[in-house]
Amino acid sequence: MQNHYKFMNHDIQIACFDVKIDDLKKVIGFTNRICEKGTVQLLNSRGLAGEKHILQATIQALKAFDSNKNTAKDLGLEICLRASAQRQISHALNILGIKEGKMEVCAVAVDCDKHIFNKMEEVLGKMHEGMKQADEETLKNLYKISNEEIKSAGNIERVLIEKTALLNLEI
Repeated sequence: MQNHYKFMNHDIQIACFDVKIDDLKKVIGFTNRICEKGTVQLLNSRGLAGEKHILQATIQALKAFDSNKNTAKDLGLEICLRASAQRQISHALNILGIKEGKMEVCAVAVDCDKHIFNKMEEVLGKMHEGMKQADEETLKNLYKISNEEIKSAGNIERVLIEKTALLNLEI
């Protein structure tokens, strides 16, 4: 299942796939070719706290490009930076980068054809119903989040959305 969002003049689509990646270069090459005018970014879902988290990061990345405050030259990498609340691409890719093997992948498409994920099923396999429940312990370790931060914000997804927003002040 995929979800569509509109932000300013952009069309954002988000879908999740359970995949087994045997050839990472093939998958990345395919995603780079599949959307002619837009951007597709694949992220390791274990580092995401939910769909609101990745949507917020995508919106922040679009705002950064719109105001020439982007860190990365590529919108997909900017989405990865924002979602991981990192300033360095290598750190962001360590947290959210896809790798060979089995994993849940969150695909974010910006300004692509509305059937983009149907095409991606050829390489990634079938989409599944929404993003799986985030593993709080994994996220706490990845992002060095304390129980106090979670309690203060209400849940871990809100903590990560706040970290994404705060990144704007640091960049």
